[in-house]
Amino acid sequence: MPRFQLTDDRANMRWNGMDQGTGPTLLLVHGFPLDHTMWVGQIEELAETHRVIAPDLRGFGASTVTAGTVTMEQMADDLACLLDALEMRDPVTFCGLSMGGYIAWQFFQRHRAKVARLILCDTRAEADTDQAAAIRRETAERVVAEGPGFVADAMIDKLFAPSTHSEHPERIQATRDTILNTVPDGIAAAARGMAQRSDATKMLPEIDVPTLVVCGRHDAISTVDEMRQIADAIPAARFVEISAAGHMAPLENPDEVNRAIRSFLDADKARS
Repeated sequence: MPRFQLTDDRANMRWNGMDQGTGPTLLLVHGFPLDHTMWVGQIEELAETHRVIAPDLRGFGASTVTAGTVTMEQMADDLACLLDALEMRDPVTFCGLSMGGYIAWQFFQRHRAKVARLILCDTRAEADTDQAAAIRRETAERVVAEGPGFVADAMIDKLFAPSTHSEHPERIQATRDTILNTVPDGIAAAARGMAQRSDATKMLPEIDVPTLVVCGRHDAISTVDEMRQIADAIPAARFVEISAAGHMAPLENPDEVNRAIRSFLDADKARS
C-alpha cells in the first residue's frame, strides 16, 4: 500500500500513514491506543472508489510523539493541517473509531468547512465521568512508569467480540502487538486528553452533514443502545449494527462494515 511520510512545520508534526486511491477523500482516524493499521480491512477495498487517507495520530505509530497532554482539539487541528499539507481542497468524509470519534466531534466544530460527511464507529458522545477520567489519568502515569504491557492486557478482552477471539486470534494478536509497540508517552498524552474531553451530546442536533453511525453488536464499551441514541440525535444519520463484532467492528467484520460504508457513500452520492 502507498505510504506517506511528511513533516509539517506549522503543526510541529511528522506524519506517517497510508494514502491510496483516487476520488472523493475518506479520512480514516484510528482509536486508542492503536495506529492506522487497524483499518487494514478498509483501505484497499474502499480505495477502489475513494482516496483513502489513514494517518497515525500524534503519539502513535511512526508519527510525532508529544509528551504531557494531547487534547482531542489538538488532534483535530493536526488532521486539518495534514489535509492542508496533502493539498486537499474539497471537504472529506471523516471516519473515526472510538477516540477517532471523540476527535470527529472537535473536527466538525473547529473545521466544519472540511467536512462533507461523518462516519462514527463504536464511539461515545458523553464526556468521561469523574471516575473514568481518574482511571485514564492513573493509566497515563502507570504506562510511563511501566510500559504498555498492562494496557494491552487490560484492553484486549474489552475490544473484541467472543467470536473474534475464537475465529480470528491473529487479529487480536496484531492489535496487541500494536499496543506493545506504541511509545508510552504517546499513550499517556492521549489518555490525559481523553480524560478532559468535553461532552458532545448537545452538539449532536447541530450536525448538518450526512452521518453513518456504526456499532458492533457485542460492543461492551460503546453499546448498541448508546450509539443508537447518538444516531437518533443527529438529524441526517443512519444507524447500522454490525454482527459478530465488538468495539473493533471495522477490524473484526470488515466485509459488513465496508458494505455499510459503501451503501452510505453511494446513497449520499445519489442524493447529490
